[in-house]
Amino acid sequence: MSFADRIYCTIFRNLIKALRFFRFGGTSLPGKLALRLRPGLLKSLSAGRSIIVITGTNGKTTTSRIVANILSQNGLTFFTNKSGANLLSGITTTFIENAGKKTDFVILESDEAAFSLLTKHIKPAYIIVTNFFRDQLDRYGELYSTLDKVKKGVSAAPLATLILNADDSLCASIGKDFGNPSVYYGITKNVHEHEKMPEASDSVYCIFCRSKYDYSYRTIGHLGGYSCNNCGYTRPHPDVSASLIKYEADDHTKALINIGKESYKSVIGLPAMYNVYNALAAISLSSAAELDPVISIKALSDFEHGFGRMEKIKISDKNLNIMLVKNPTGFNSTLDHLLSLNAEYTVCFVINDNIADGRDISWLWDVNFEKILDHPAERIPQIICGGKRAYDMALRLKYFDYPADKVLVEESYTGLINLGLGITKPGQTFYILPTYTAMLDIRAILQKKYGLKEFWK
Repeated sequence: MSFADRIYCTIFRNLIKALRFFRFGGTSLPGKLALRLRPGLLKSLSAGRSIIVITGTNGKTTTSRIVANILSQNGLTFFTNKSGANLLSGITTTFIENAGKKTDFVILESDEAAFSLLTKHIKPAYIIVTNFFRDQLDRYGELYSTLDKVKKGVSAAPLATLILNADDSLCASIGKDFGNPSVYYGITKNVHEHEKMPEASDSVYCIFCRSKYDYSYRTIGHLGGYSCNNCGYTRPHPDVSASLIKYEADDHTKALINIGKESYKSVIGLPAMYNVYNALAAISLSSAAELDPVISIKALSDFEHGFGRMEKIKISDKNLNIMLVKNPTGFNSTLDHLLSLNAEYTVCFVINDNIADGRDISWLWDVNFEKILDHPAERIPQIICGGKRAYDMALRLKYFDYPADKVLVEESYTGLINLGLGITKPGQTFYILPTYTAMLDIRAILQKKYGLKEFWK
């Protein structure tokens, strides 16, 4: 690092400290200024680092947290953009904050639309691509444009090992298009072969010839055992897979994880199918980096949850659980998890339409809320609708004849927290399902009132 770079890092590190002292976060502004005043700084700070980049629509933050625990349990050092500031500015801030620190790895969560910009500055050793789902059409555009942005980023990193979701036809196509070494992960057929097909699919036509896929099974949305009878494109055999998946509680999942010819019993410290995929992505990284599989598998059971991603808070004799929702597939999967619980609980849907959420909220009509009526009414005695678009959410419930007397509208964040906790019975859980900016605002209130950890820590 040059003398000038050291001077800039000192200035911007002091700015980070000042912003955090005044509780402004300091996760993006220093990096934004650095990119403008010293455009080559990120390239200089990242040179010679062994960098893991995680991108894709869903699961980036959770996968990053699992990877971090795997590295830690294997005795390896790292730093990461833990705050979730995953644009170029936030990633630059992370490198400035850790300039001069010697570590074995750097873990970076990258926004999928910003990924092609990132690889102009850094050269990752590993790239994990989680999945592609329709998300924030006003920002990302159609699904294939997001895929193209990620492929453009991969093209600038020809030496990176790719870790790809075999069950996602879009994600797996990256391995076919590039000559990078690739590791594939997926879920085996027997998990869902007797269940009905999921209700939402974003990619049902072959990416190469546009013929309709045949599926032997599906897991989430368009993920599963796809094949094209016209051109022969088919799901690659996964190097790392999960089978015998059991959801036994609200806080963990049991599964048999297969790495090559070896199988390991595992406990994943989160529930729901999509977190099995996140765990598989992290274990695939472990396999590619030749880490101890026994230690890595054990690390799945005990890791720090990402803020707002099934984050649990104990409030007196009640529990509060924040579960981020941001697109139809993710919302459907979260609903599936909640509706699988054999318990009574309170639910609040908090919908915003700020830039970071996506201005267009028409995606709510693609969420299968109707499935709520298929479950015992006493399990969800009331639903609270909150956020800037609280009444739009209430209208969505009305359109499938959900009882109007069971819907409560509360636009104030403090009000909906108090209302939900007031309704929730002792020993039960209050689930808040917010979009991104609503999640940040709600966490800020909970942090101030109940001592919840700051999001950048």
